[in-house]
Amino acid sequence: MDIATVAAAFGLVFLAELGDKTQLAILTMATDRKPLSVFLGASLALLTSTAVAVALGALAKGFLPKGALRWVRYVAGALFIGFGAWTILRG
Repeated sequence: MDIATVAAAFGLVFLAELGDKTQLAILTMATDRKPLSVFLGASLALLTSTAVAVALGALAKGFLPKGALRWVRYVAGALFIGFGAWTILRG
């Protein structure tokens, strides 16, 4: 296990999820439902979506040439910035 990769993945997901709409919806849900149930449901959802993302990434790596992975990162970064800008401009 590569602890640097674990730490980078943790930091990326933690910062990306901090204060987003999903976290605020879970916060609201926990105000009128059992907090442990909300925690378990939200944790399972994040675990499942992460497992799907990792599986798709591993699958894509087998089909894409090495140089293409750089472009996938650029496109993903551009989309992330674009969605952030769109959210700010809408608000």
